[in-house]
Amino acid sequence: MTAGPEFWVAAIAAAVFVGLSKGGLPVVGMLGVPVLALAISPVAAAGLLLPVYVASDIVGLYAYRRAYDKRVLAILAPAAVIGIGLGWLTAAVVPERLVTGIIGAIGVAFALTLLLRSRPEAAAGRARVGPGLFWGAITGYTSFVSHAGAPPYQVYVLPLRLEKSVYAGTTTVLFAFVNAVKLVPYWALGQLSASNLEAAAVLSVPAILAVLAGVWLVRVLPEALFFRLVTWALLLVSARHLWEAATGG
Repeated sequence: MTAGPEFWVAAIAAAVFVGLSKGGLPVVGMLGVPVLALAISPVAAAGLLLPVYVASDIVGLYAYRRAYDKRVLAILAPAAVIGIGLGWLTAAVVPERLVTGIIGAIGVAFALTLLLRSRPEAAAGRARVGPGLFWGAITGYTSFVSHAGAPPYQVYVLPLRLEKSVYAGTTTVLFAFVNAVKLVPYWALGQLSASNLEAAAVLSVPAILAVLAGVWLVRVLPEALFFRLVTWALLLVSARHLWEAATGG
């Protein structure tokens, strides 16, 4: 494991992004792997950050233990497991660049739709099973490949117009479950080495502090501004994914 100053600067920044995502700002977490990949390979970055995600999940679960939507979780969680399984089975044959491009295209299209919509928003609807199973599987798959499950998750959940703490809690609970399931295939693929776990233990400290900061931000931001920021973050991160897919890096 590279342990120079460049590595630790990138790793601490990535850990903070992970923690903020677990505090209720999910798209921010997608910056973790790209930032850490400035110092090590993307595959190694994904393996190193998974234990950091899991450690942060524990704090996030406690913070949002009473704020989540049971129906949304009941639909998305089993579908995400299927997506993780597909990711594991196809890890050696599907180019990560292709998955990155698809994630970016979905996120950009959805974010622009929300930002450019001129008509009043439709009333919030009940979470539907069919679309939920589809987007849940895509969420599990993209989360397995590069911890990038936020865009497909948001395509399904944002139109439900959950109250912001329920949205943040539902997000935290679902991805805590997804990350726990991912431990098995990541271990089987050799991405949870002893050196990774040692570095992850150190990085868990700034990540956990960032979880608390994220929870505070969710509480103090006005609801309209909160979702506006989430949508803009989705657009920017998704555009970056499209750029990476188009340029190869």
